[in-house]
Amino acid sequence: MSSDHSTYQPTSGIGKWIDSRLPLPRLVHDSFVSYPVPRNLNYAYTFGGILMVMLVVQLLTGIVLAMHYAADTAIAFQSVEKIMRDVNSGWLLRYMHANGASFFFVAVYIHIARGMYYGSYKAPREVLWILGVVILLLMMATAFMGYVLPWGQMSFWGATVITGFFTAFPGIGEPIQQLLLGGFAVDNPTLNRFFSLHYLLPFMITGVVILHVWALHVTGQTNPTGVEVKTKTDTVPFTPYATVKDALAMCIFLMVFAYFIFFMPNFLGHADNYIPADPLKTPAHIVPEWYFLPFYAILRAITFNIGPIDSKLGGVLAMFGSIAVLFVLPWLDTSKVRSAVYRPWYKLFFWIFVANAIFLGWLGAKPAEGAYTTMAQIATLYYFGFFLVILPVLGLIETPKRLPNSITEAVLAKKGGNGGAATSAAASPETRG
Repeated sequence: MSSDHSTYQPTSGIGKWIDSRLPLPRLVHDSFVSYPVPRNLNYAYTFGGILMVMLVVQLLTGIVLAMHYAADTAIAFQSVEKIMRDVNSGWLLRYMHANGASFFFVAVYIHIARGMYYGSYKAPREVLWILGVVILLLMMATAFMGYVLPWGQMSFWGATVITGFFTAFPGIGEPIQQLLLGGFAVDNPTLNRFFSLHYLLPFMITGVVILHVWALHVTGQTNPTGVEVKTKTDTVPFTPYATVKDALAMCIFLMVFAYFIFFMPNFLGHADNYIPADPLKTPAHIVPEWYFLPFYAILRAITFNIGPIDSKLGGVLAMFGSIAVLFVLPWLDTSKVRSAVYRPWYKLFFWIFVANAIFLGWLGAKPAEGAYTTMAQIATLYYFGFFLVILPVLGLIETPKRLPNSITEAVLAKKGGNGGAATSAAASPETRG
């Protein structure tokens, strides 16, 4: 869906002067005011805007916190406590930043799930989807390095365990680990490296987000029907229709965010991270932040050798593969129907997949022993089976429901509107729910 010629008209002499030299106001107007969007977008499509807000929150709070943080193992823990107690509103900045990471991942996981449900990864939006997965990877790297900075027990041992994964790769593993650590163990060079990268990566995320939005404006927004825009009646201007809906969703999301900041700021963290890092005392249970738990469960589910691949390397490959498979998702789904609304079997398997991902997150917080390991192996099997078996096969054998002829037809049928005899006759029973 591409927009028509720009409708922006400067109303002042200064505006005309700027528009002829650097048409930034025209770009903003064409992208966020007159830009046409499908008229049937629901609240699941508001999380893109929410993610933009959360990115700004993380950037601003992170920059201010960096002004007071000391990347030195001798005083890093104390510098965080000083921020909490002595810096004006330091406690607020720190809690906003720490909880902001969790809410950032809440929004991005819902955003990804919406894209999978409505088929937003299908042609011609493959590059748009791939850029989104790149953003997810950069977010994970940034969050992991940020978790190390408070230099508590979980920070230290989390860094030790995660960087130890690379030793599973024969030959190149140990050099990569030493490059990350700046030595042979987690120490001051590690903290300096992670602090530098944690500060740099959000700006890289911002750059990829710009490309992501650019790709979105080239291909156009998808919608719950999965039908492409055909006429002007299928769209409405971004402002005020989409902006009002986005604003309402943002307000509700930020209210929940504020509740966590002010009433339960440590709920999503780990108590052991309020204990200074001690290389001589290993915590009873080393677990990552909650948003990494599904992948952690997949890592620990591989307890057996696969031919020449031992269990350690197999677990690391499975963990990285669980993210890498998202890059090829547009080519794994063989169905020509985009939206799950018209794919009854895909809809069922998709919601099982969502429940399975949540189940993996729960298992990731449990000890890797007994029945927990068996359940993790079954859940991991379904995770990969969904992408590598169910999607390719389902697209070939599934009989989808009849698609509406246009977005307008689907909207009128859903609302029980009278779009004329022709539209009423064309609307099928499946589009009226």
